[in-house]
Amino acid sequence: MRTNVKHFINGDWVESTGTDTIDVINPATEEVIGKISSGTEEDLNKAVVAAKAVLPSFSETTKEERIDMLKAIASEYEKRKDELVEVITEELGSPVTMSEKVHYQMGYNHFTHVAKALKSFVFEENRGNHIIRKETIGVSGLITPWNFPTNQVSTKIASAIAAGSPVVLKPASRTPFAAMILAEVIQKAGIPKGAFNLVNGTGSIIGNRISTHPDIDFVSFTGSGKVGEKIMKNSAKTIKKVALELGGKSPLIVLDDADVNEAAKTAISHIMMNTGQVCSAATRAIIPVTMKNDFEEAIKHTLPSFKYGDPKKTDVKTGPVVSKEQWETVQSYIKKGIDEGATLLVGGLGKPKGMETGYFVKPTVFTDVSNDMVIAQEEIFGPVLSIIAYNDLEEALNIANDTVYGLAGYVVGKNKDTLSYVANKIKAGQITVNNGKIDFMAPFGGYKQSGIGREWGDFGIEEFLEIKAILGMSS
Repeated sequence: MRTNVKHFINGDWVESTGTDTIDVINPATEEVIGKISSGTEEDLNKAVVAAKAVLPSFSETTKEERIDMLKAIASEYEKRKDELVEVITEELGSPVTMSEKVHYQMGYNHFTHVAKALKSFVFEENRGNHIIRKETIGVSGLITPWNFPTNQVSTKIASAIAAGSPVVLKPASRTPFAAMILAEVIQKAGIPKGAFNLVNGTGSIIGNRISTHPDIDFVSFTGSGKVGEKIMKNSAKTIKKVALELGGKSPLIVLDDADVNEAAKTAISHIMMNTGQVCSAATRAIIPVTMKNDFEEAIKHTLPSFKYGDPKKTDVKTGPVVSKEQWETVQSYIKKGIDEGATLLVGGLGKPKGMETGYFVKPTVFTDVSNDMVIAQEEIFGPVLSIIAYNDLEEALNIANDTVYGLAGYVVGKNKDTLSYVANKIKAGQITVNNGKIDFMAPFGGYKQSGIGREWGDFGIEEFLEIKAILGMSS
C-alpha cells in the first residue's frame, strides 16, 4: 500500500487538519493500492500562506539560479525513474513501456527543455523611450488531471519555477502518487521552502478554493470543459488570470494520396495510446469516400497489432481506462453510437474476453458516422474512433472544423502544398503533419472551447508572467 496522508507545505510533509481520506485504485486489478488525505480548506490556506511568504525572495532569484533549480530537479527526477514508472503503471493502468517512454520521459523533458528556453528568455527589453519588463505574476494555483500524471504536472511546475512563481499544486486524486514523488524530488533538489506546495483532495474543496482564493493570482488548469468553466467563474470574482487546457475532438484528415495502411496505423495509434485518454487524440478519421472500403479493411488488419491487456507486460500497448466511472462513460458513448445508427466496424459494448477484472474497454471503431452524431461531437476519452467520409477537400475541412473544440489536428498525405493548405485551414492550436515528431519547445494549447493560453517551452513561461511598461526610460 502506498499510503501517504500528508501534504507537502513549506518544504515539509505535514499532517492534514482533517481526517478524511481518498482510496487510490489500480484500474487493472480494481484493488485499492493506497490512500491519500482528502485535504481541507485550512490545508490549502496554509499552503497559500507559505507560497505568498516566499514570493518576494523567490521572484527576485536570478535567471541563472532558476536554471540551476530546474537542472537539479531533472537530476533528482532521473534517480527516481524506476519508482515513477512503477507508480504510473499502478495508479493509471498505463502499460509499463508507455509509463517509461512516454509518461516518465515527458516529465523529464519539460524540466530540461524549460531550462533551455530560460537561457535565452528575455525578461527586460528596451523599446526606444520605454522599457518592457516581464515580472512574476505572483502565487499560482495548479490543478492537474489524472491522464498524464507527470507530463501535466511537470510542464506547469517547470514554467512556474522559470518565472519565479511559487505554486500550490492539487494533483488528480485518482493518480496522486507520481506527483507526490515529484514533491520529494523537488524537496531533494533544494528548491526554496514555500516555492512548491502540494495539497491533495477533491476538486469540490481544494480545486474550488484554489480558484476562489484571494491570494492566488493565477490558476493553471488542465481538465474538462465543465470544470474549466467553473474555474473561470470562480476566478472572475477576484479577476484572476486563468490558463485552461481543456478537451478536444481532434480530426485526422487523410488525403487521397496517403498510404491507406499507414493512415490506418496512425488512426489506431491515437485511440490505443493511453487507452484513448488523451485530450489531443485524433478521434475522428476523416477519409476520402473513395478510400472508405480499403481504410476499413486496413483498420481491421491493423488493430490486432496493438495488443491490450495486463499493463505490467512489456508487449502490451494499451491498458484499462482509469476508473469504473470512466469505463461506464465510454460504454454509454458506444451505446449512443450504436443507437445513432453508426456501423460498428470493430469492438462494441462490454469488456474484452478474458478481461472481466479491471476497467478494460473493447477498442471500438465506428464507420458510416456523420459529424452531427454525438460520438463525433463529444469527447469520449476512451479507445473509440469515428470514421467520417468526405467527397472533396473543402468538405473535409468543414467537417474537421465543425466542432466546439480546437486543441489539435492531424493530416497525412504526400503532396506538400496540400498538406500545408490543410494544416493552415484546420482551426486548432497544434497541427501534426505525417506523424511529425513531438517538440517540447512548441506551444501546446487550443482554440475555441479547448482552452485559453499555451504551455511548453518559452510559451509556458509567459503564462506565469505579467508585463510592465516603464515609460520615459531606457535600459
